[in-house]
Amino acid sequence: MADVGDVHYWRCGDCGFVISRTHVEMSGEVWGELNYQFHHFHEKSGFESEINQPPYLEQAAMLAVLVENDIVDAGSVLDYAAGYGSLSFLLDKYFGLKLPKYDPYVNQGGHLPYLQQEELGTYKTVINSVMFEHVRSRDDLDRVHELVASDGCMVIHTLVCESVPNDPDWFYLRPPVHTAFHTNKSMEILMAQWGFKSSIYCPQSKCWVLLRGDVSDVELRVADINQELQHQWLFCKNGFVDFWKGF
Repeated sequence: MADVGDVHYWRCGDCGFVISRTHVEMSGEVWGELNYQFHHFHEKSGFESEINQPPYLEQAAMLAVLVENDIVDAGSVLDYAAGYGSLSFLLDKYFGLKLPKYDPYVNQGGHLPYLQQEELGTYKTVINSVMFEHVRSRDDLDRVHELVASDGCMVIHTLVCESVPNDPDWFYLRPPVHTAFHTNKSMEILMAQWGFKSSIYCPQSKCWVLLRGDVSDVELRVADINQELQHQWLFCKNGFVDFWKGF
């Protein structure tokens, strides 16, 4: 895999969001080739890779629970930037849920065929498991939101912390395609700009669900789920659930 070399960053003085200036200034061709190499290298490395994989089984279980409790809609759903379709595969095999998928750099993996860009529409549930840390512009994020219906929700998995460490050895900087690093404040701003009013967080799946409605629309169902599981499996509030404060 190509060596990116020294990487320089910008940090927002207001919300603390950090983005790689080096990656932003790359040509589209170089960025595309870097993503292609990373995806294929990562897939061949399997679960023994030093790069942490998302908790796909826990994500699948969370989605199945939220679908069963009418918090997210499985009848109109898309996994955007799905990679090799790991989440779609597990949802299908273990929970019997079909998850259509799209990825700009990968077009094979899992049981279901990939949608092409021209086939994309809007969806009640848009899942984004591994992309928020791979963007080079606000437009990249807005393209995901544009796929969410006016009454839909967005499910995201990425690292969100109180403050991005000023440490060149920080583990989340290591993957050569990690470009964007979000904070609780930057996510609060982003979801408000997109028109989401409340959110749910599941620590086991490391996923947030951004919802259009007030938290009062779901808090009783969330409480029931936690009671059934005999554990505070889900957290919810108006605004962004700022669960991680340790950085």
